Amino acid sequence: MDMNLMNKTALVTGSTRGIGKAIAIELAREGVHVLINGRNEEEVERTVEEIKALFPATSPQKATADIADKNQREALFKKFPHVDILVNNTGIYEIMQYEDVDDEVWERYFNTNVLAANALSKFYLPEMLSSGYGRILFIASEEALMPSGQMPHYAMTKSMLLSLSKSLSKLTIGTNVTVNSILPGPTLSENVHQIIDSIYPEAKLTFAEKEKKFMTTNLPQSEIQRFIRPSEIGRLVTFVCSPDASAFKGSPIRMDGGMVPTIF
Repeated sequence: MDMNLMNKTALVTGSTRGIGKAIAIELAREGVHVLINGRNEEEVERTVEEIKALFPATSPQKATADIADKNQREALFKKFPHVDILVNNTGIYEIMQYEDVDDEVWERYFNTNVLAANALSKFYLPEMLSSGYGRILFIASEEALMPSGQMPHYAMTKSMLLSLSKSLSKLTIGTNVTVNSILPGPTLSENVHQIIDSIYPEAKLTFAEKEKKFMTTNLPQSEIQRFIRPSEIGRLVTFVCSPDASAFKGSPIRMDGGMVPTIF
């Protein structure tokens, strides 16, 4: 399916692994020139070279920066003053009891998961409006709608992204610029794969069997009874970035595997 994204430029934050990398790959598959972001220069370069090899007609570039650092963001803006697509994917998470979440943790999560994404959006949105086309996406989580209580600091920041997305969308009325949020459910990132293997070290079990066992025991509310694959989220994001998805405005778009039990 041609999504009419050829030669667009996209900045995908946190795109050296996991969901971010999958999004970058799927965008590149459609001919998008992706800017690969991460804090580790070697990982960024390795991802750029991988995408070049997969999609030689595109021109991926290194956008190495800690986007939670204001000075590094400013340097990024100078290097890449224009993008057609901004995917705010970078986020940190950790299971913590509420009483253990001190002010330093609250501030770190707010700065990384919310303020950094807001700063990028604030810089690129006016230029998108001026050029007549743009896509901004925030990668949230089912925790934004259905906090488990295991990560109150994380859930709070993801709920904030839904509100920010809707507010910014109001600024795009009557334009070909859209702002939306994607809400993935439990996803099989590299870290999750390692965690599942460590929980079930039995060599006789295939990963599919381990996955099924984990889902049955820990996430029985999942209707797909497996982890979502990053590539699935990548394809969804790519569609929402396309001209064919212009009617999505300020929408929280769920790909949660049926985790959220409500209609809305």
